[in-house]
Amino acid sequence: MTETSRKKVLLGLTGGIAAYKSAELARLLIQDGVDVQVAMTQAACGFITPATMQALSGKPVFTDMWDARVANAMGHIELSRGMDAIIVAPATADFIAKLAAGHADDLLSTLCLARECPLLVAPAMNRQMWGNAATRRNVAQLLKDGIVVLGPASGDQACGEVGMGRMLEAAEIAAAAIACLAPKTLPGVRFLITAGPTFEPIDAVRGITNRSSGKMGHALARAALGAGAKVALISGPVTLPAPAGAEITHVDTAAQMFEAVKRHVTRADIFVGVAAVADYRVDKPRRHKIKKTDESQLQIKLVPNPDILGWVAAQPRAPFCVGFAAESRNLDQYADEKRRRKKVQLMVANLAQEAIGSDDNEVSLLDDSGTRRLARAPKEVVARQIVDHIAKLYGAKRHKTK
Repeated sequence: MTETSRKKVLLGLTGGIAAYKSAELARLLIQDGVDVQVAMTQAACGFITPATMQALSGKPVFTDMWDARVANAMGHIELSRGMDAIIVAPATADFIAKLAAGHADDLLSTLCLARECPLLVAPAMNRQMWGNAATRRNVAQLLKDGIVVLGPASGDQACGEVGMGRMLEAAEIAAAAIACLAPKTLPGVRFLITAGPTFEPIDAVRGITNRSSGKMGHALARAALGAGAKVALISGPVTLPAPAGAEITHVDTAAQMFEAVKRHVTRADIFVGVAAVADYRVDKPRRHKIKKTDESQLQIKLVPNPDILGWVAAQPRAPFCVGFAAESRNLDQYADEKRRRKKVQLMVANLAQEAIGSDDNEVSLLDDSGTRRLARAPKEVVARQIVDHIAKLYGAKRHKTK
């Protein structure tokens, strides 16, 4: 974010063991250019100290409704003024009950009640507390009131049990917050995105794949959602959580991905082919495991996989098409040749050896107006810059056709 567009967030902590994740959440938001002010309940101070949150945010932490550091002694109102969002993470069952009933008996609950900005809460509690009928009613009321509820997830809990109620990871909450804060440059526009690798079986246990993690495709899905778009995501085998709000289809092979694209593409305004689709597949994969012998040599015949991006771009009423080119050398030359050959409006190029599996990326954007380079940054940041560029090109295209 630029200094002029710098967003301000009030990060509220309540009394749960998941408060340790809030330290990482503050760090991630600040890393993303967000100005973070922390407010904590007294119970939260029993799990993580205000000194820790102050060191991370670079700002005094507020815990008292009548803090003398606020000039007019109206901290319970003033601290929420000028904020672009309030995030409560962790949000305990007790605090969710307060929000649902409109109680305001401490600083944080009062700030939430007196806000003029969106409120996001990340529940964190024992699985039985989460499943209790009272909590379910309270969460339903929050949703009815327009409060964004992030999670929870299922997993190991501090009490030693396993189940729903675990707070989302800091990176997931940060991504949702950034999406909430992003300008809605593509409201209602329908994205179709492919992501991750494909897996082409050789036999019952072996296959051909690549090192794509799917991080870039998932980041683009979140960025598009943050811009107000509707997103259908077709993902190869990855270990990433699905972006909240996206319609996701899981596939393994390139053929499965192609069939899924054909089912969705007629409803898409913009197609983004991020997936690292295998160029070849085994002609006749074996049903059972191929046994190894000392004397034998294994020979497999490979046949080409369908060119998904090329097929989409060649449709009579093709959506706005964005392709990705991962090269090991001559990046801009090869990427632009691919863009012209496939006749797509935008090609995003990166060096495969630097991008695949990494949390960061450095890309070039190639379109009819030339080449624009984006500096190395976290993939979430790069994804938002790419979506911003897509929005400009797509808007210009729509203006021309009117």
